[in-house]
Amino acid sequence: MFNNHKPMSTTVVKPQIISAYKTHEKDTGSSEVQVALLTARINHLTEHLRTHRKDFHSRRGLLQMASRRRKLLDYLKRTNLPKYNELLQKLNLRK
Repeated sequence: MFNNHKPMSTTVVKPQIISAYKTHEKDTGSSEVQVALLTARINHLTEHLRTHRKDFHSRRGLLQMASRRRKLLDYLKRTNLPKYNELLQKLNLRK
């Protein structure tokens, strides 16, 4: 399951992330879950780009994911500020 050379794939961790951030029993697509999944993918891709510096196609995907996460966080901030602050702390996204 764990490889010493690279971080664990996000597809292996996805059900655990969904169960940790879901707001109700059948929740798979709420803003909180989407932000958590994007954060995991962004972290995984950031590690990939540390070793493959010239992979510009993946870098573009990373920027798109970061932008999508930013939009979701802006929406969450507008609609539910306490949840927004809680999510930032859980994911360690800010200071």
